[in-house]
Amino acid sequence: MPKVLVSDKLSKTAVQIFKDNNIEVDYLPDLGKDKDKLFEVIGQYDGLAIRSATKVTDKILSAANNLKVIGRAGIGVDNVDIPAATKKGIIVMNTPFGNSITTAEHAISLMLSLARQIPEADASTKASKWEKNRFMGVEVTNKIMGLIGAGNIGSIVADRAQGLRMKVIAYDPFLSPERAQTLGVEKVELDDLLARADFITLHTPLIDATRNIINAAAIEKMKPGVRIINCARGGLVDEKALYDALKSGKVAGAAFDVFVEEPAENNPLFELANFIATPHLGASTTEAQENVALQVAEQISAYLNTGEIANALNFPSITAEEAPRLSPWIRLAESLGSFAGQLTETAIKGIKLEFEGSVAVLNTKPMIAAAINGVLKPSLGDINMVSAPQIAKDRGINVEIVSRDQQGAYEGYIRLTVVTERQERSVAGTVFANGKPRIIQVKNINMEAELTPSMLYVTNEDKPGHIGRLGTLLGTLGINIANFNLGRAEVGGDAIALLSIDGTLADDQLKQVAALDGVKQAKSLKF
Repeated sequence: MPKVLVSDKLSKTAVQIFKDNNIEVDYLPDLGKDKDKLFEVIGQYDGLAIRSATKVTDKILSAANNLKVIGRAGIGVDNVDIPAATKKGIIVMNTPFGNSITTAEHAISLMLSLARQIPEADASTKASKWEKNRFMGVEVTNKIMGLIGAGNIGSIVADRAQGLRMKVIAYDPFLSPERAQTLGVEKVELDDLLARADFITLHTPLIDATRNIINAAAIEKMKPGVRIINCARGGLVDEKALYDALKSGKVAGAAFDVFVEEPAENNPLFELANFIATPHLGASTTEAQENVALQVAEQISAYLNTGEIANALNFPSITAEEAPRLSPWIRLAESLGSFAGQLTETAIKGIKLEFEGSVAVLNTKPMIAAAINGVLKPSLGDINMVSAPQIAKDRGINVEIVSRDQQGAYEGYIRLTVVTERQERSVAGTVFANGKPRIIQVKNINMEAELTPSMLYVTNEDKPGHIGRLGTLLGTLGINIANFNLGRAEVGGDAIALLSIDGTLADDQLKQVAALDGVKQAKSLKF
């Protein structure tokens, strides 16, 4: 039974989802704050469900020897070392849509609070000052909202702003003209947005390209009296530059829900009357918290039970509908990779994958990852489908993909070719109706063989007597042959024998096979 740790606060309903899916769950909502204790226990678990309090660092991951999946109930995964998780072979999921409406509404709330100075007016009134003339606000109607990031949350903000009769302009490198038209926004370049917007609101992830996207130089390009809202990520705005601009009056006001350092304490921005702060409340509604908690529990459960992958940040998604059909092909791809990888003795320069016929129209991304994993695992050991593509990239291994929808002798098949410093070696396979993978070609030699846990691969000169000598030797060594599969290029040319055997061949036994007359290569294979 898979075992999941919930180290931050999730709803009881979410915890029950794990139990209903036959998953053992430990609900320890304060454990995420205790790094040492988390390090001690993480090795027991197959899955980890978190919010923002748990910091999944490289050190924590180093002890996570059984961990297969991390699920973040929310959008941001700044608290997870994704590259380290990927190299460890751990899938990292989030729930990108569960709190979109809530975050968008919070941005609109902060914008209106800025426009009418509501927090300051509230504090003043409660202090019995009644400073009616002090708090002169501005309308948002007919003002220009500058949207930096027009993804899921940004598009909702745009819709709400238009309901307030604002004109929305948007900067987003991935926003197509057609999508902009659908949203009813004007797509602009960043400098144009900075120069025109009355209110600027950020809804983009924190990456190298967006870090400090609002800095001193950007603020200099803004119109005097602009107001800035950030409910996305701390670090999108240079807080020191913003402080100076708020002090000078260049920026009339700013409202932030996120900060570079959280929890935010003694931040200089808090000294300013024209700055509004909330403690990362973007997703803090009853509805949103419940939605993302249920979603992450469902996603982790589905992955651990069926292999379905949803909203993964470091691996291709596999839907529930795809999983049954893809699984045999994924197993085949990994087996082909393993076959080639176990036979490879020199440095790998490239991997070529060809998908033909019915398999070419499927979601091939998981198969690609599985094949790369199969090729590299014999030489690198501790990798899996998640980490293998990144490791191949890091090592400069070129991966070439070819898809063709034409059919040949088989309805669909995969051919994998490994390119080394000395040669190219290819192997092809298909999936039969019973769902079992089969080898159909090795080194351009046609043959049909079922993949079994223990196999012997022999290449030899096609000469009379070889099969008898090989069978006799294996009998002498006490090795039982379950299946004997043969193929040859031409009479008297290269031939291949692929045997399913009971038990395993010891190194000294394999040397005796390799010493047989006419044998060019002998390898013991494990699947």
